[in-house]
Amino acid sequence: MKFIPAIAITFLSFSTTATATATSASSSSSFSEEKQAVIVVRADRIRGVYFGALVADALCLGSHYEYDALKIRKAYNGTTIERYMGPGEHMGGSTHGIGWGERNYHPGTKAGDQTDYGEYNVLVLEQLAKLATATHDPMDSDSPAAETTTTPQPFTIEAFIPTWIARLSSGWKQWVCTQTKQTYQQIQEGVSTSKLGGNSNAMALRYAAMFGYVGDNEDTLVDYALKTMFTHREKTALLGNEFFARVVYRLVHRSSSGDNNSSTMTPREAIDSVVTDMNNGWITQKVNQAIEKYEEAIDLNGSSPLGKEDFVDDLALTSMARLWDVGKSEPIKVGKASPTEGTLPGSIYFILKYQDNFVDAVKANAMVGGDNASRAIAIGMVLGAYHGIDGALHDHPSLRDGLNHWNDSEELLRMTTAN
Repeated sequence: MKFIPAIAITFLSFSTTATATATSASSSSSFSEEKQAVIVVRADRIRGVYFGALVADALCLGSHYEYDALKIRKAYNGTTIERYMGPGEHMGGSTHGIGWGERNYHPGTKAGDQTDYGEYNVLVLEQLAKLATATHDPMDSDSPAAETTTTPQPFTIEAFIPTWIARLSSGWKQWVCTQTKQTYQQIQEGVSTSKLGGNSNAMALRYAAMFGYVGDNEDTLVDYALKTMFTHREKTALLGNEFFARVVYRLVHRSSSGDNNSSTMTPREAIDSVVTDMNNGWITQKVNQAIEKYEEAIDLNGSSPLGKEDFVDDLALTSMARLWDVGKSEPIKVGKASPTEGTLPGSIYFILKYQDNFVDAVKANAMVGGDNASRAIAIGMVLGAYHGIDGALHDHPSLRDGLNHWNDSEELLRMTTAN
């Protein structure tokens, strides 16, 4: 597939909208004010995708894999989480991952760090920065006029693996999932790239940094997104990966009218359009399940008791689930666990219910527990794209200041969108 370099946000500063507008205006007189506005808005959406995912994930670090929503609320003094927490903070330093037992799933991390889901997105950003700044000698290297050039390179599994192995071998503080361990072993045994990964149905979204690097090409974005998930091969997990990649892409690049302008599609519009275009029965069923549960929870007709429940979000997710006997210690309600059949509709439920408030959405997700970090990446990307990072965190500077990867990621994002 032909690589298409990043769109004209190349000359944007990501510091503020005002700075971006001034920079774009001075960089090219050929851009109209309307096009400049599109570039500024798109840049904010791209930052919203990435940092939205990381913020949402970091808020889950304290309660990740705790399946008891009442325990989470009691640990947070009977209210909603207000700041980043270390793993198991106020819960004795551990969480109860049903099926896996009581433990600290992210040893070595602290408040403001990422779970393994968030850290994978940071790792992909680091790889994109390498690809964006890779130097290439000119063909006529003996010429005194020859200069080394820098050209963004396609994202490939083969190029990513050395970066992945290096981080796993040194500096990885988070939980290492079964599929990551299995794939690591496969690589040591010389398994070909096309056969890597296991048959886990968990949804692992790792491409929040891709949207500024790829530019205006949805199919390329999906191709790269699937490659970041090379540790997983199960069909529904791959479908969930593609589904959210397309939803987020359309929120970044399209308007409700379908044109590439500065207005924004709503999450529901993006979701509906992707369901239509993917035309997959399983995706359609899962999306409809989420929409029906969302409508029940907000009690549109006044007849449903769910919306009156104290733990409405927790009950909504578990009521969409089947029991899953994983043979570890006890059955799991899949709606709160990692399988895509639960995380996909669960994520959509939070996106629709809290569409107008990014922070409310990611906090509510954290409070439900279970594999909340898996849902967090989807929720953070979608609502981060919809609101843009400035809109998402405008009244919450502590979530920006307290995120430990903010400053280094800011610099890497500049590198990946500057070519």
